[in-house]
Amino acid sequence: MADQVIIPHLPWIIAGGMTLGLIAIVGWVFTTWLRIKHGYPLETSWGKAVEPRMTTETAERMKLLSTENAQLRAELGAVKDRLANVERIVTDDGHRVVQEIESLRGRNN
Repeated sequence: MADQVIIPHLPWIIAGGMTLGLIAIVGWVFTTWLRIKHGYPLETSWGKAVEPRMTTETAERMKLLSTENAQLRAELGAVKDRLANVERIVTDDGHRVVQEIESLRGRNN
């Protein structure tokens, strides 16, 4: 039975297995390339980072980026507050805004 079923198709079976293996290897290389391209750390099969290793330059860069991120978040908060005030002025009726402005002028004088 094996002579009639498996042996005639053996080249196709071997070629299929080799093709699947090649596809798996190409997929692994592609995902590794994507990780490198987008800055994700490479990991071993146990989840331990392989590259990039943490250096003093990398740590300093991360510190600077964290500081800049905090500054930008604070600036964004200030801009949101200003935008909320502008929206309030635009959507309120003019009479109440005029009264508030006049009351502020009266306090300063």
